[in-house]
Amino acid sequence: MGDLPRQQLLQGAAFRDPLARVLDLAEQALKTWTVRYSDFLSPGALAEITERLGSLADLHWQSWGGYPQAERQRLALARVETPLSLEAIPLQAIEIQGNFLFDPATHRDFRGALLGTGLVLEKVGDLIVLGEQGAQGIIAPELLDYVQFHLTQVRTVPVKVRAIALEDLKIRPPRIKEIQTVEASLRLDAVASAGFGMSRSKMASEIERGEVRVNWKTILHSDYTLCSGDLVAVTGRGRLEIGEITVTQKGRYRIALKRFL
Repeated sequence: MGDLPRQQLLQGAAFRDPLARVLDLAEQALKTWTVRYSDFLSPGALAEITERLGSLADLHWQSWGGYPQAERQRLALARVETPLSLEAIPLQAIEIQGNFLFDPATHRDFRGALLGTGLVLEKVGDLIVLGEQGAQGIIAPELLDYVQFHLTQVRTVPVKVRAIALEDLKIRPPRIKEIQTVEASLRLDAVASAGFGMSRSKMASEIERGEVRVNWKTILHSDYTLCSGDLVAVTGRGRLEIGEITVTQKGRYRIALKRFL
């Protein structure tokens, strides 16, 4: 196989930079007959990248983030003749231990503390908040010593980081809550605030901070219009699926929502 049709594959891509990096890895995998591993990819980037890689007959891939529901995952890429295994994808689970009883920390706090050590987001997988006990997370294995040395505090709480096995991650099976709401519009801030049980102003702040994604694409405008089938995700709060939408006699929108907790 010759060089990849990069320009064709990159044309119109919403996640152009991560796609370009994965294409570099794909070229290396094809030329050297070795397995190459990407950094952690967001769900939106992963969906777009794997869709575009589907046109490459000589390449196959697997993605894994440490557990079945993981949002952020790494890709393994190789020639179709080269075997792949999920277990070989480099992942390191960690536990961030501290007493958060009097100063609770959110998903955003733990992520900010990790990035505050100098890590880039691409080296960090999912984070699982454990309440007053701290959090667990997944990182690139080569950064374990770095994180153990540099991550010493989250908010005002001193912490220690230890390596754990992926099997020791405290994953909760997803719970589903069915919700019905009637709204004057299909604006993102209105529908999402009803679905996530928070004020509209607070949801608008989440949107402005870049914490809200629709179909895995970050949306920064509260007036974004949703439609049936859309998936809304808010960092640290779960996901919301937009179901059937009907119009009432008064011209309002009755919306069926499914929240994954």
